[in-house]
Amino acid sequence: MRALSKIYTILIYVILYAPIAVMILFSFNSINSTGIFAGFSLHWYQELMKDAATLTALKNTLILAVLSSLISCVIATAAAVGLSKMQNRMLRSAVETLTDIPMMNPDIVTGISMMLLFVFVGMRLGLSSSLSFVTVLIAHITFNLPYVYLSVMPKIRQMDTHLTEAAMDLGCTPFQAFLKVELPAIFPGVLSGLIMAFTLSLDDFVISYFTTGSGFETLPIRIYSMTKKRVTPDMYALSTLIFLAVLILLILSNVAQRDGKKKKK
Repeated sequence: MRALSKIYTILIYVILYAPIAVMILFSFNSINSTGIFAGFSLHWYQELMKDAATLTALKNTLILAVLSSLISCVIATAAAVGLSKMQNRMLRSAVETLTDIPMMNPDIVTGISMMLLFVFVGMRLGLSSSLSFVTVLIAHITFNLPYVYLSVMPKIRQMDTHLTEAAMDLGCTPFQAFLKVELPAIFPGVLSGLIMAFTLSLDDFVISYFTTGSGFETLPIRIYSMTKKRVTPDMYALSTLIFLAVLILLILSNVAQRDGKKKKK
């Protein structure tokens, strides 16, 4: 049984990471081929630096991911702290259920419904273009909120509430008690939610596709438009760089969580 469990585990890891390994390998390919590896070269990384349209889409994606993750992190953390102090359990349960709906909804339903909302509001305000960077940002904040909330709320429940009360007894205002006592205690959850929101925003295609305007293009939309012809190997190079960046963020998140557990011990 142990041998079978080891084989099963190895197969799972191979299925998960073999495509990524192949992508990284072919990003260093010296020729324009997805089936033949002719030798190591940085040619496609150099070509990536020359692709102005792709770099612009990457810049748009990073700006969108950073802003949406930061804003959703602030809103969701404030909501989690507020709901944890709500006395009415039925109302709190109802709000938490409503918070989970955007996460359970299929992306295409969320994207279409938000597009219709933005178009309706834009027509009522007399705007020439209803969809823009702002609409994509609002959409990303909306679907990021539940994930950040679910990362922060368990840390709040694990926290000793008497510490906050003791801080206020010693002269802190509620806001000062939050900054000096609550925020350090729940910071690992806040950081995990921030990283999760950043990666979700970076990866999103469906919702961005329905809510973006003609003057704004994210990287997933840029790659999708390329699939109608042929995806060039410089996209492998870009995907490799993004993978390494996300890997570093995950390592930092795990280190922060480990440090938080050590402090508690």
